[in-house]
Amino acid sequence: MWGYQQKVAKDLERWRSAGWIDEAGARAIRADVASRGRGIGLPGALAILAAVLIGFAVMSFVAANWQDMSRVFRLGLLTGLLCAAYVLAAAMFRRGLDTFGHAAVLAGCAIFGADIMLVSQMYHMDGNAPDVVLVWAAGTLLAGVLIRSNPALAFALVLFSVWGLWETGQRDAVYWPYLVPWALVSAAFYWQRWEPGVHLSGLALTGFILTYGQIHHAVGGFETVTLIGVVIGALSALGLVLRPGLAAVWRGGILYGFFITFSGLFALQFFKNPNLSAFLVLAVLALALTLAAVWWGLTADDRRALWLGYLGFSLQILWIYGKTVGSLMGSSVFFLSAGFVVAGLAYFAYRLHARREAQEVVS
Repeated sequence: MWGYQQKVAKDLERWRSAGWIDEAGARAIRADVASRGRGIGLPGALAILAAVLIGFAVMSFVAANWQDMSRVFRLGLLTGLLCAAYVLAAAMFRRGLDTFGHAAVLAGCAIFGADIMLVSQMYHMDGNAPDVVLVWAAGTLLAGVLIRSNPALAFALVLFSVWGLWETGQRDAVYWPYLVPWALVSAAFYWQRWEPGVHLSGLALTGFILTYGQIHHAVGGFETVTLIGVVIGALSALGLVLRPGLAAVWRGGILYGFFITFSGLFALQFFKNPNLSAFLVLAVLALALTLAAVWWGLTADDRRALWLGYLGFSLQILWIYGKTVGSLMGSSVFFLSAGFVVAGLAYFAYRLHARREAQEVVS
């Protein structure tokens, strides 16, 4: 949003200089953009951090004094703390302090988790340990949906991811049921039209896909990861053309498609030990992908893709150097080749930037 605000400010100055809008109109547009771009701010961020700390404080206090309390008092204390958190949240929402209300909801979700764990301990409930996190995550998701709390939904995704990783570790195999709650939380993010949540879902799915590749690396896991990344990127690019109204989703898909594809190609080069011919083909494809990411970042004004391309290119070059120097080519030849590639990239970026500036002047 910050980048968008800067672009609007530059456009407004140009439009005002051209006489297309007056100063009053420019002020109105700036005010509207600023009102839509407000995030949680420092007070809200501190309130959410305080909610997390309070949740851990409740867990620690109750656990430390658990043996000195009667069962009735324990249940009453846990229930009272949970109700108090949501009553406080309702009061904050009524007063228009939404960020503090969301912080109170988050504290309630943390207390709910403490309730589950301490009650199961009190009644000596045995079973599959990750199920406790699953119940906690489900309750947090319910609270996030009913109250329409984005922080609670984000917390639910974190808890579901912990549950999925725990189950994966126990089985030493990909835990496919994780995709069900992932899809539910992602749908909630879309329902809320919360772009950071879309990226959280993208990160979670990316981690799941990369975990699949690592677990099945001996039977085509990295190849599958590469193919999945290509499919995600291609479908997202197609969706951006056919359904531009979901641009935030498609742009995120393109970004994570780049990352997943590069991760697969990188693993195939440096973790699978291919022969020289295959290595060269994979290296060229990976470098071409990073250049494509840079191109997309420049043309679509997506700084995340731009920096992903730069970082991927640098990482690729460094690892190629470590693998090939002294065996495939000398150091000087290697760096000379890389220098020509980077120089070409710089020239391409310059030409593209100059063309965009010329188009803006004409328009």
